[in-house]
Amino acid sequence: MAQVLIAGASPAKLPASAQEVTPPRRPRWRRDSFTSTWFVLPILLVFVVLYLIPLGQSVFYSFTDYNGYSPDVRWVGIDNYVRIFRDSSMLSALGFTLFYAIVTTVLVTALAIPLALALNRRFVGRGFVRSVFFFPAVPSVAVLGLVWTFILSPLGSGVINSVLGWVGIAPVPWLADETLAQLSVILVAVWAQTGWHAMIYLAYLQSIPADIFEASKLDGAGAWQEFRSLTLPLLTPAITVSQLLLLTGGLKVYDLPFTLTHGGPGFATRTLTQSIIENGIAQSDIGKASALSVLFLLAVGAVIALQLVLSRRLEARYS
Repeated sequence: MAQVLIAGASPAKLPASAQEVTPPRRPRWRRDSFTSTWFVLPILLVFVVLYLIPLGQSVFYSFTDYNGYSPDVRWVGIDNYVRIFRDSSMLSALGFTLFYAIVTTVLVTALAIPLALALNRRFVGRGFVRSVFFFPAVPSVAVLGLVWTFILSPLGSGVINSVLGWVGIAPVPWLADETLAQLSVILVAVWAQTGWHAMIYLAYLQSIPADIFEASKLDGAGAWQEFRSLTLPLLTPAITVSQLLLLTGGLKVYDLPFTLTHGGPGFATRTLTQSIIENGIAQSDIGKASALSVLFLLAVGAVIALQLVLSRRLEARYS
Protein backbone atom coordinates (compact mmCIF):
# COMPACT_ATOMS: atom_id res chain seq x y z
CA MET A 1 0.00 0.00 0.00
CA ALA A 2 1.16 3.56 -0.69
CA GLN A 3 2.23 5.56 2.36
CA VAL A 4 0.47 8.92 2.94
CA LEU A 5 2.87 11.85 3.46
CA ILE A 6 1.81 15.00 5.33
CA ALA A 7 3.34 18.24 4.13
CA GLY A 8 6.27 19.34 6.28
CA ALA A 9 6.49 16.06 8.16
CA SER A 10 8.82 13.12 7.68
CA PRO A 11 7.45 9.62 7.49
CA ALA A 12 9.15 8.75 10.77
CA LYS A 13 7.20 11.45 12.63
CA LEU A 14 3.77 10.50 11.36
CA PRO A 15 1.19 9.74 14.00
CA ALA A 16 0.55 6.06 14.65
CA SER A 17 -2.93 6.28 13.18
CA ALA A 18 -1.51 7.55 9.90
CA GLN A 19 1.22 4.95 9.56
CA GLU A 20 0.63 1.69 7.72
CA VAL A 21 0.14 -1.29 10.04
CA THR A 22 1.32 -4.68 8.75
CA PRO A 23 -0.43 -7.63 10.42
CA PRO A 24 1.95 -10.18 11.94
CA ARG A 25 2.50 -13.25 9.76
CA ARG A 26 2.47 -16.75 11.09
CA PRO A 27 5.86 -18.51 10.89
CA ARG A 28 6.28 -20.71 7.83
CA TRP A 29 6.89 -23.86 9.85
CA ARG A 30 3.55 -23.40 11.58
CA ARG A 31 1.74 -23.00 8.26
CA ASP A 32 3.43 -26.10 6.86
CA SER A 33 2.64 -28.08 10.00
CA PHE A 34 -1.01 -27.05 9.84
CA THR A 35 -1.24 -28.08 6.17
CA SER A 36 0.51 -31.40 6.80
CA THR A 37 -1.90 -32.18 9.63
CA TRP A 38 -4.88 -31.95 7.27
CA PHE A 39 -3.21 -34.38 4.85
CA VAL A 40 -2.38 -36.88 7.62
CA LEU A 41 -5.74 -36.62 9.37
CA PRO A 42 -7.72 -38.92 6.98
CA ILE A 43 -5.07 -41.65 7.22
CA LEU A 44 -4.94 -41.26 10.99
CA LEU A 45 -8.73 -41.51 11.19
CA VAL A 46 -8.75 -44.70 9.11
CA PHE A 47 -5.99 -46.16 11.29
CA VAL A 48 -7.90 -45.42 14.48
CA VAL A 49 -11.23 -46.73 13.18
CA LEU A 50 -9.95 -49.86 11.41
CA TYR A 51 -7.01 -50.80 13.63
CA LEU A 52 -6.87 -49.27 17.09
CA ILE A 53 -10.57 -49.60 17.95
CA PRO A 54 -10.82 -53.27 16.79
CA LEU A 55 -7.58 -54.00 18.65
CA GLY A 56 -8.99 -52.55 21.84
CA GLN A 57 -12.20 -54.54 21.37
CA SER A 58 -10.23 -57.75 20.84
CA VAL A 59 -8.27 -57.22 24.03
CA PHE A 60 -11.50 -56.57 25.96
CA TYR A 61 -13.39 -59.53 24.47
CA SER A 62 -10.47 -61.86 25.19
CA PHE A 63 -11.40 -61.62 28.88
CA THR A 64 -15.11 -62.30 28.30
CA ASP A 65 -17.40 -65.06 27.07
CA TYR A 66 -18.79 -62.92 24.23
CA ASN A 67 -20.25 -65.01 21.39
CA GLY A 68 -20.99 -62.24 18.89
CA TYR A 69 -24.77 -62.35 19.30
CA SER A 70 -25.89 -62.18 22.92
CA PRO A 71 -25.95 -58.71 24.52
CA ASP A 72 -24.99 -60.31 27.85
CA VAL A 73 -21.22 -60.35 28.21
CA ARG A 74 -19.69 -62.07 31.24
CA TRP A 75 -16.17 -61.37 32.48
CA VAL A 76 -14.16 -64.63 32.64
CA GLY A 77 -10.65 -63.33 33.28
CA ILE A 78 -7.86 -65.39 31.73
CA ASP A 79 -10.00 -68.48 31.14
CA ASN A 80 -9.84 -68.05 27.37
CA TYR A 81 -6.04 -67.97 27.47
CA VAL A 82 -5.95 -71.08 29.66
CA ARG A 83 -8.26 -72.88 27.22
CA ILE A 84 -5.91 -72.07 24.34
CA PHE A 85 -2.87 -73.64 26.00
CA ARG A 86 -4.91 -76.70 26.98
CA ASP A 87 -6.20 -77.20 23.42
CA SER A 88 -3.96 -79.57 21.48
CA SER A 89 -5.29 -78.31 18.13
CA MET A 90 -4.24 -74.75 19.03
CA LEU A 91 -0.75 -75.88 19.98
CA SER A 92 -0.55 -77.85 16.73
CA ALA A 93 -1.57 -74.75 14.76
CA LEU A 94 1.03 -72.68 16.61
CA GLY A 95 3.75 -75.25 15.92
CA PHE A 96 3.00 -75.55 12.22
CA THR A 97 2.72 -71.78 11.77
CA LEU A 98 6.16 -71.21 13.33
CA PHE A 99 7.62 -74.12 11.37
CA TYR A 100 6.14 -72.80 8.13
CA ALA A 101 7.35 -69.23 8.70
CA ILE A 102 10.92 -70.21 9.63
CA VAL A 103 11.43 -72.86 6.94
CA THR A 104 9.96 -70.77 4.11
CA THR A 105 12.05 -67.77 5.16
CA VAL A 106 15.27 -69.80 5.16
CA LEU A 107 14.57 -71.66 1.91
CA VAL A 108 13.33 -68.65 -0.05
CA THR A 109 16.33 -66.58 1.05
CA ALA A 110 18.76 -69.38 0.21
CA LEU A 111 17.25 -69.76 -3.28
CA ALA A 112 16.39 -66.15 -4.12
CA ILE A 113 19.89 -64.71 -3.67
CA PRO A 114 21.64 -67.16 -6.07
CA LEU A 115 18.74 -66.76 -8.50
CA ALA A 116 19.11 -62.97 -8.41
CA LEU A 117 22.85 -63.28 -9.03
CA ALA A 118 22.18 -65.51 -12.03
CA LEU A 119 19.48 -63.22 -13.44
CA ASN A 120 21.80 -60.23 -13.04
CA ARG A 121 24.21 -61.66 -15.61
CA ARG A 122 23.92 -60.95 -19.31
CA PHE A 123 22.62 -63.78 -21.47
CA VAL A 124 20.26 -64.29 -24.38
CA GLY A 125 16.59 -64.19 -23.35
CA ARG A 126 17.30 -62.68 -19.94
CA GLY A 127 14.07 -60.66 -19.91
CA PHE A 128 11.97 -63.71 -20.73
CA VAL A 129 13.66 -65.81 -18.05
CA ARG A 130 13.08 -63.09 -15.48
CA SER A 131 9.40 -63.01 -16.41
CA VAL A 132 9.13 -66.78 -16.03
CA PHE A 133 10.53 -66.73 -12.50
CA PHE A 134 8.40 -63.74 -11.54
CA PHE A 135 5.17 -65.22 -12.94
CA PRO A 136 4.20 -67.26 -9.80
CA ALA A 137 3.81 -63.96 -7.94
CA VAL A 138 1.18 -62.68 -10.39
CA PRO A 139 -1.85 -64.96 -9.68
CA SER A 140 -3.49 -64.88 -6.28
CA VAL A 141 -2.33 -67.42 -3.72
CA ALA A 142 -5.78 -69.01 -3.67
CA VAL A 143 -5.57 -69.68 -7.41
CA LEU A 144 -2.10 -71.19 -7.01
CA GLY A 145 -3.42 -73.38 -4.22
CA LEU A 146 -6.23 -74.74 -6.38
CA VAL A 147 -3.83 -75.43 -9.26
CA TRP A 148 -1.42 -77.29 -7.00
CA THR A 149 -4.31 -79.23 -5.46
CA PHE A 150 -4.95 -80.64 -8.92
CA ILE A 151 -1.23 -81.35 -9.42
CA LEU A 152 -0.70 -82.99 -6.00
CA SER A 153 -4.02 -84.83 -5.78
CA PRO A 154 -3.41 -88.12 -3.95
CA LEU A 155 -5.78 -89.85 -6.34
CA GLY A 156 -4.78 -91.18 -9.73
CA SER A 157 -6.09 -87.99 -11.33
CA GLY A 158 -3.24 -85.95 -9.85
CA VAL A 159 -0.66 -84.82 -12.42
CA ILE A 160 2.36 -86.05 -10.46
CA ASN A 161 0.76 -89.36 -9.50
CA SER A 162 -0.32 -89.89 -13.11
CA VAL A 163 3.29 -89.46 -14.25
CA LEU A 164 4.46 -91.82 -11.50
CA GLY A 165 1.86 -94.36 -12.61
CA TRP A 166 3.25 -94.32 -16.16
CA VAL A 167 6.61 -95.50 -14.86
CA GLY A 168 5.11 -98.09 -12.52
CA ILE A 169 5.38 -96.20 -9.22
CA ALA A 170 2.48 -96.31 -6.76
CA PRO A 171 0.59 -93.06 -6.09
CA VAL A 172 2.03 -90.91 -3.30
CA PRO A 173 -0.39 -89.39 -0.75
CA TRP A 174 1.02 -85.88 -1.06
CA LEU A 175 -1.88 -84.18 0.70
CA ALA A 176 -3.26 -87.14 2.68
CA ASP A 177 -0.21 -87.91 4.82
CA GLU A 178 0.50 -85.44 7.63
CA THR A 179 4.24 -85.11 7.04
CA LEU A 180 3.93 -85.03 3.24
CA ALA A 181 1.11 -82.50 3.46
CA GLN A 182 3.24 -80.14 5.55
CA LEU A 183 6.19 -80.50 3.19
CA SER A 184 3.93 -80.01 0.16
CA VAL A 185 2.49 -76.77 1.54
CA ILE A 186 5.97 -75.44 2.31
CA LEU A 187 7.41 -76.41 -1.08
CA VAL A 188 4.53 -74.77 -2.94
CA ALA A 189 5.01 -71.62 -0.85
CA VAL A 190 8.74 -71.59 -1.63
CA TRP A 191 8.04 -72.06 -5.34
CA ALA A 192 5.52 -69.20 -5.32
CA GLN A 193 7.69 -66.69 -3.44
CA THR A 194 11.25 -67.34 -4.59
CA GLY A 195 10.95 -65.48 -7.89
CA TRP A 196 9.34 -62.42 -6.33
CA HIS A 197 11.99 -62.11 -3.62
CA ALA A 198 14.70 -62.70 -6.22
CA MET A 199 13.43 -59.54 -7.92
CA ILE A 200 13.97 -57.64 -4.65
CA TYR A 201 17.59 -58.78 -4.53
CA LEU A 202 17.98 -58.12 -8.25
CA ALA A 203 16.83 -54.53 -7.81
CA TYR A 204 19.47 -54.00 -5.13
CA LEU A 205 22.13 -55.69 -7.26
CA GLN A 206 21.41 -53.40 -10.19
CA SER A 207 21.83 -50.35 -7.94
CA ILE A 208 25.39 -51.38 -7.04
CA PRO A 209 28.04 -49.74 -9.26
CA ALA A 210 29.73 -52.27 -11.54
CA ASP A 211 33.10 -50.62 -10.84
CA ILE A 212 33.15 -52.22 -7.40
CA PHE A 213 33.03 -55.75 -8.79
CA GLU A 214 35.49 -54.93 -11.56
CA ALA A 215 37.95 -53.60 -9.00
CA SER A 216 37.63 -56.76 -6.92
CA LYS A 217 38.34 -58.92 -9.96
CA LEU A 218 41.43 -56.84 -10.74
CA ASP A 219 42.59 -57.44 -7.18
CA GLY A 220 42.33 -61.18 -7.79
CA ALA A 221 39.22 -61.91 -5.73
CA GLY A 222 37.50 -65.20 -6.52
CA ALA A 223 33.78 -65.71 -6.96
CA TRP A 224 33.19 -66.88 -3.38
CA GLN A 225 35.40 -64.17 -1.88
CA GLU A 226 33.60 -61.54 -3.95
CA PHE A 227 30.22 -62.81 -2.80
CA ARG A 228 31.20 -63.03 0.87
CA SER A 229 33.11 -59.74 1.07
CA LEU A 230 31.18 -57.53 -1.37
CA THR A 231 27.84 -58.87 -2.58
CA LEU A 232 26.47 -60.15 0.72
CA PRO A 233 27.29 -56.99 2.74
CA LEU A 234 25.80 -54.78 0.03
CA LEU A 235 22.65 -56.93 -0.01
CA THR A 236 22.10 -56.59 3.74
CA PRO A 237 19.27 -54.00 3.37
CA ALA A 238 17.55 -56.24 0.82
CA ILE A 239 17.90 -59.25 3.12
CA THR A 240 16.28 -57.26 5.93
CA VAL A 241 13.32 -56.26 3.76
CA SER A 242 12.88 -59.72 2.26
CA GLN A 243 13.05 -61.61 5.54
CA LEU A 244 10.70 -59.17 7.24
CA LEU A 245 8.12 -59.75 4.50
CA LEU A 246 8.65 -63.52 4.63
CA LEU A 247 8.33 -63.76 8.40
CA THR A 248 5.24 -61.58 8.68
CA GLY A 249 3.63 -63.28 5.70
CA GLY A 250 4.48 -66.73 7.06
CA LEU A 251 3.06 -66.03 10.50
CA LYS A 252 -0.26 -64.76 9.15
CA VAL A 253 -0.57 -67.31 6.32
CA TYR A 254 -4.03 -68.69 5.68
CA ASP A 255 -5.01 -68.94 2.02
CA LEU A 256 -2.38 -71.38 0.70
CA PRO A 257 -2.69 -74.13 3.37
CA PHE A 258 -6.47 -73.78 3.37
CA THR A 259 -6.87 -74.14 -0.40
CA LEU A 260 -4.41 -77.05 -0.50
CA THR A 261 -5.47 -79.12 2.50
CA HIS A 262 -8.18 -77.18 4.42
CA GLY A 263 -5.87 -77.47 7.42
CA GLY A 264 -5.68 -81.25 7.25
CA PRO A 265 -5.13 -84.07 7.38
CA GLY A 266 -6.30 -83.74 10.95
CA PHE A 267 -4.70 -80.55 12.26
CA ALA A 268 -1.37 -81.06 10.47
CA THR A 269 -1.48 -77.92 8.31
CA ARG A 270 -3.85 -75.75 10.31
CA THR A 271 -2.49 -72.26 10.95
CA LEU A 272 -3.16 -69.72 13.68
CA THR A 273 -5.13 -67.54 11.30
CA GLN A 274 -7.39 -70.44 10.36
CA SER A 275 -7.92 -71.25 14.05
CA ILE A 276 -8.89 -67.65 14.76
CA ILE A 277 -11.39 -67.62 11.90
CA GLU A 278 -12.93 -70.97 12.81
CA ASN A 279 -13.29 -70.12 16.50
CA GLY A 280 -14.61 -66.63 15.90
CA ILE A 281 -16.94 -67.24 12.94
CA ALA A 282 -17.76 -70.94 12.66
CA GLN A 283 -18.00 -71.62 16.41
CA SER A 284 -19.08 -68.11 17.54
CA ASP A 285 -16.48 -68.19 20.32
CA ILE A 286 -15.41 -64.56 20.03
CA GLY A 287 -13.74 -64.58 23.44
CA LYS A 288 -11.38 -67.43 22.60
CA ALA A 289 -10.73 -66.11 19.09
CA SER A 290 -9.91 -62.67 20.53
CA ALA A 291 -7.52 -64.20 23.06
CA LEU A 292 -5.82 -66.12 20.28
CA SER A 293 -5.60 -62.92 18.23
CA VAL A 294 -3.90 -61.09 21.11
CA LEU A 295 -1.37 -63.90 21.56
CA PHE A 296 -0.82 -63.97 17.82
CA LEU A 297 -0.17 -60.22 17.75
CA LEU A 298 2.33 -60.50 20.61
CA ALA A 299 4.11 -63.39 18.91
CA VAL A 300 4.36 -61.51 15.61
CA GLY A 301 5.67 -58.43 17.39
CA ALA A 302 8.30 -60.46 19.23
CA VAL A 303 9.47 -62.21 16.07
CA ILE A 304 9.66 -58.96 14.10
CA ALA A 305 11.57 -57.23 16.92
CA LEU A 306 14.04 -60.12 17.09
CA GLN A 307 14.49 -60.10 13.34
CA LEU A 308 15.12 -56.35 13.28
CA VAL A 309 17.71 -56.64 16.06
CA LEU A 310 19.54 -59.39 14.21
CA SER A 311 19.37 -57.42 10.95
CA ARG A 312 20.83 -54.32 12.60
CA ARG A 313 23.67 -56.38 14.03
CA LEU A 314 24.29 -57.84 10.58
CA GLU A 315 24.32 -54.37 9.03
CA ALA A 316 26.66 -53.09 11.74
CA ARG A 317 28.98 -56.03 11.16
CA TYR A 318 29.33 -55.35 7.44
CA SER A 319 29.20 -51.55 7.57
